[in-house]
Amino acid sequence: MPLALEKRPLRPRSRKKEGAQVKAHSRNPKRIVSYAGFLASALLLAAQGVAYGEGFRLPYQGTAAAGQAEAFIAQADDASALYYNPAGLTQVRGVQVYFGANFITGKFEYTSPTGQQVDGDLRQPVVMPPPGHIYLTANLKDFGFKALGPLTVGIGLNSPFGLGSKWPDDAPFSNVVTEATVPLLDIKPTLAYKIHDMVSLGAGMDIYTFAKFIGEGQAELKTQATEINGTDTAVGFNVSALLTPLRNNAGEPLVNLGIVYRHQATLHLKGDFLVNGKKVDNAETKLPLPWVLSAGLAVWPIRDAARSWKVEVDVDYVGWSQFKSLDIRLSNAPNISQPANWENTYTFSAGTEYKWLKLTSLPNWEIALRGGYQRSNAAVPARTFTPAIPDSNWNIFATGLGLRCNRGSHFLGFISCGDPNPDSGYLEAIVLDLAFQWALWETRTIAGNEISPTINGKYKTTDWYIGSFSIGLIF
Repeated sequence: MPLALEKRPLRPRSRKKEGAQVKAHSRNPKRIVSYAGFLASALLLAAQGVAYGEGFRLPYQGTAAAGQAEAFIAQADDASALYYNPAGLTQVRGVQVYFGANFITGKFEYTSPTGQQVDGDLRQPVVMPPPGHIYLTANLKDFGFKALGPLTVGIGLNSPFGLGSKWPDDAPFSNVVTEATVPLLDIKPTLAYKIHDMVSLGAGMDIYTFAKFIGEGQAELKTQATEINGTDTAVGFNVSALLTPLRNNAGEPLVNLGIVYRHQATLHLKGDFLVNGKKVDNAETKLPLPWVLSAGLAVWPIRDAARSWKVEVDVDYVGWSQFKSLDIRLSNAPNISQPANWENTYTFSAGTEYKWLKLTSLPNWEIALRGGYQRSNAAVPARTFTPAIPDSNWNIFATGLGLRCNRGSHFLGFISCGDPNPDSGYLEAIVLDLAFQWALWETRTIAGNEISPTINGKYKTTDWYIGSFSIGLIF
């Protein structure tokens, strides 16, 4: 169970596993597009979520959204809608692949009540492998199934929950934790259906599983090595809606309202408790993942054939209050109890996107500039705070750039973005999204901690930067 446990910090062992392959038809049913390389790469990229938002939820799951500080629930107009608002997939035409990664750096500072200072980090200067995402979507009408025109299907792979932290062995709280990881994946088969020009609905599964090919948890203390390892798979679900009460003359949305509910899931982890590499007992625990209720409102003050400007506000309400404890049950020894009693929390996002759709200097190109702000509140109360998850309130400032190369042009000067003649090729566009986020964490002072008095003190997270990229292929 690669989790933060009392006296049981964790470290992953590397292990390899072959990638997977999926194939899909392009708009021309005689052509087959292989996505094996993309999916195999994404399996490695998404395998290890080693950063955290409120609690250990990771909000950044697509770069167009990241450039707007995740204010994307109501826009939801690329393949990453599969995560942000599956109902929005009815806006995504053709067959699309969207994949990318986040490069994260950050440090922790701790000052004890007596003035001792120690520094921690994310286990490495830049998180490797970087948390990533891949989404594959297909509008069935464009796929050749005329009778299923309102239906869009998709599958995704990302890492919406995870954590990673490392503190030195001489930290005052080293008897509690020095290192922790949670390599968790989410596989997302999804459907979206447009029931009316104003209403689309989405539904999907969330299949949460640990990335076993990275390795199981391992811990080493000063005098002995202890390890608890275990895996499980849990299934949740999500439902969503996209409402469009106002459109322009071209049928494009001017006002969108998005609503998403992600149901909770619980991982029942079973594994071994080892000391100095030898199994001494069986171990079990439960890891609850929260429900999340999200809503977003997007307005386009400008939207015509030449340009568009969107402004959006989103809010997430995250049900962490079900995380009551992290109790370890051993077969032949007393159970290990660690209270949690986390609290429900809000995340607020505001973002904007301005697009140039017809540039005389760059024919067949579209350019988007993005920006946004996000505020997230801590879910972990002071009384059960742990250095494994040094959670505090944060503010994120984001900016981003989007480039779309359409048919008849070339990406990087030599990669064709599609033949100008639609009948002679199946590739319609290549998209490159870039984003940068700067997170400012509030300093947090812990007193009266119930897990261990050695945890009490001042915690500060610094130098937290997130660089993201995504590449989209549109067929």
